[in-house]
Amino acid sequence: MTRFQTIVIGAGPGGICSGIRLRESGCDDFVILEKASGLGGTWYHNRYPGAACDVPSHLYSFSFATRLDWPRPYSPQPEILTYLQDVAERHDLARHLRFDTEVRRAEWIEERALWRVTTANGEPLEAPVLLSAMGMFNELHVPEIPGLEEFAGTRFHSARWPRDHDLRGERVGVIGSAASAVQLVPEVARDAAQLDLYQRTANWVLPKDDTPYRQDELDAFRDDRSRADEVRRKIYGDVELLLTYDDEASLAAADRAGREALLVVENPETRRALEPQHPYGCKRPLLSNDYYPTFNRDNVALITDPIDHVTAEGVVTRNGRLRAVDTLILATGFDTTRFLSAIEVIGRDGIRLEERWRDGAYAFLGSMIPGFPNLFMMYGPNTNNGSIIEMIEHQVDFAMRQIERLGAEDLATIEPSPQATTSYNEHLQSEIDSVEVWQADCFGYYRGPTGRIVTQWPHNMGAYERQMRDAPASAFVVSPRRA
Repeated sequence: MTRFQTIVIGAGPGGICSGIRLRESGCDDFVILEKASGLGGTWYHNRYPGAACDVPSHLYSFSFATRLDWPRPYSPQPEILTYLQDVAERHDLARHLRFDTEVRRAEWIEERALWRVTTANGEPLEAPVLLSAMGMFNELHVPEIPGLEEFAGTRFHSARWPRDHDLRGERVGVIGSAASAVQLVPEVARDAAQLDLYQRTANWVLPKDDTPYRQDELDAFRDDRSRADEVRRKIYGDVELLLTYDDEASLAAADRAGREALLVVENPETRRALEPQHPYGCKRPLLSNDYYPTFNRDNVALITDPIDHVTAEGVVTRNGRLRAVDTLILATGFDTTRFLSAIEVIGRDGIRLEERWRDGAYAFLGSMIPGFPNLFMMYGPNTNNGSIIEMIEHQVDFAMRQIERLGAEDLATIEPSPQATTSYNEHLQSEIDSVEVWQADCFGYYRGPTGRIVTQWPHNMGAYERQMRDAPASAFVVSPRRA
């Protein structure tokens, strides 16, 4: 049995930030467990052509590790992954990282006041404190389509893109039309002989100001850090105004920009099929300068007739037509509402997190759960809005304050009270209910099994920071360390 002071699950942005803050607090006795073969989380796995972030990079980066020379406003996946690797290297996290180590189970041992974590290879690890940096996008969503397993060609999920598969000259089918599809379809269309995109719901796709920085601009950023800091502050301010979806002028401007972008589609029937039928903001807003023009290509077809089943040769739609394909790409996203319950987690008195969350995930401040002592989540329930890296920093800082309290007051455990958690979430859900655009029926990934929105934070990033910072000590239940 190997024991640490802290165990961190996941080596994406949340795990990297947690490791850095732990070291800064004086704790060097921790391990970061990562099931993949490298760090980066979603930016390690999502390497499909065109993968990029839809938050400008000067904000989608740690405030304590800013990069001055991002080559363009919205950086692609290789740039982001390189940045995360560089941050981890500069903060000497390598000796704390264990790759190819999947966590299968975490159980609270009451009599010893610690967490016992079991990995896929059966190795048990123990620590008084457990930090989950698994986030939302860790469980692939594979649609239940009859015959999908019978397909004789190449099939893969967009988040597990094979490095060696060549699409040149192939007939390609893409199922799904949200974030990953909007990015990969223009790239795949350039190589494929034929590309069929199967769309269930049209999404809002707005243009983005992504002109690469000129060399003189990059030189200015490097020579004068304050210039890059000013860009970050401006982006932060601009993003903050949009996150609450209550500014009618901003919503109208987004609606107008989306409809104007659609005008580039030459075929009227295709253009109508691509027009969203839900209000802007109901689903995750998307950005692309290439998506709509792609539908003017002769080798691209938009299929809106629902899929009936898949055969060995291809996809059959409800009208009975078979469209033969060589490669089938599932751009179908993730099961975003499971969070930490994607693994087996057992708290005090044998309560299972999956059972506790049977009506939908919830937490105090999106981070802690009653009955699960000394457990902190990064990118937990109802924390998704704005730049998630900014949000993660606030979550990690919150966790560090509670961990410091454990030491300062010689405590064995800390957890939120049931009353504080219930009060917080009741108020939170009433605020979510007041976000009008989220109430429309648009098949988004925000809702849990009972229809409650479990992913979104209804305010801006500054409001979340204040909530985390001002959490009163009275909201927590603590127990002293035993002799």
